[in-house]
Amino acid sequence: MKICAIICEFNPFHNGHKYLLEQARALSGCDALLCVMSGNFTQRGEACVLDKYARATHAVLGGADCVIELPSAFAVSPAEIFAAGAVKLLSAIPEVTHLAFGCENGDGESYLKAAQILLDENDKFVTVLNSGLDGGESYIKSYKSAFVAVGGDEELVSKPNNVLALEYVKAVLRRKKDIKIVPVKRLGAGYGDCELHENFSSASAIRANLKSDKLSENVPDYVLKDLKNAVYDEEKAKNYFKLVLSRTSAEDLRRVYGATEGLENKILSLAHMPFDEIIKKCTSRRYSSTRIRRIICENFLNLYQDDCEKFLAADLYLKPLAVNAKLSNGIFAALAKAGYPLVLKGRDRLKLDKTALNCLKKDDFADGQWQQITGKTFKSKLITVK
Repeated sequence: MKICAIICEFNPFHNGHKYLLEQARALSGCDALLCVMSGNFTQRGEACVLDKYARATHAVLGGADCVIELPSAFAVSPAEIFAAGAVKLLSAIPEVTHLAFGCENGDGESYLKAAQILLDENDKFVTVLNSGLDGGESYIKSYKSAFVAVGGDEELVSKPNNVLALEYVKAVLRRKKDIKIVPVKRLGAGYGDCELHENFSSASAIRANLKSDKLSENVPDYVLKDLKNAVYDEEKAKNYFKLVLSRTSAEDLRRVYGATEGLENKILSLAHMPFDEIIKKCTSRRYSSTRIRRIICENFLNLYQDDCEKFLAADLYLKPLAVNAKLSNGIFAALAKAGYPLVLKGRDRLKLDKTALNCLKKDDFADGQWQQITGKTFKSKLITVK
């Protein structure tokens, strides 16, 4: 079985995601589509609008054949770690031959070339980067300048989906895996566009307009049904995040990815303020608002850099969330060839060593926190979609 993989969040699953799955299958020519999906919290540092089993079910209804969970330690981390963790799991599955992703522009060759440039980071790259930073430019602008100076295409490091796509390709090259790259050009609204459009709106727009009549134009019926019953309360989540932050020491916050160079002290000094004010006052040319939100969310979930580095270096597990009944035998036969054990039932935990079990316990804790925020419960059981 040749498998095409997709790394995703599907928060929530929408028409653009369905198009991505369709194109991934067509362009790769693979026998099955496997999604590696974040659990109940995202890389942006937010709680998901629907639980991970509901979103995994939507993905299978929308064209995927199986969805496995990206451990929370990777899912709520900087882009490089998010990508490295997902590709780590995929690399353990011999029958994964392709990796598809949504992007604004570029083909497979351009992404491979750009990823290699970024991995090399030669002397000229480092010199231009440091020169920009020393001159007071933001890290993002300095990074772009350095990339262009060594022959890179600026657009590939200027648009959010392209940047994440490059991290996927870098992770594949680091693993030295023979996985073919399948870029799929996005349709419709751009990443972060918060206005609903006809047919292809961003996930950000859908989350911001959960009560809109236009929602039905942008998500499949099976997603719309669940969204109508969603209890997503962003303000409640922010209050939970802020409460835990108020009880956090600087020493513990420094353990979180990116909370360094005094940023941890600044965040804690503002912990008494409204959540949005904390984000606003900590955002600068050096530190993006997404980075600040993610730090606060990681702290809320007890996700620390030192633990994550151990997980990246260890043998972990594959946790399927939903599977297409028609292909389940073939999918599980393929996953059984992986270097990591499957976690389907409670007794499967006995197969895990201490590090892998600690990683899984982080997922358990994140699940509990999501249920605490939303007041909704779910069963931790594989969904077979007929």
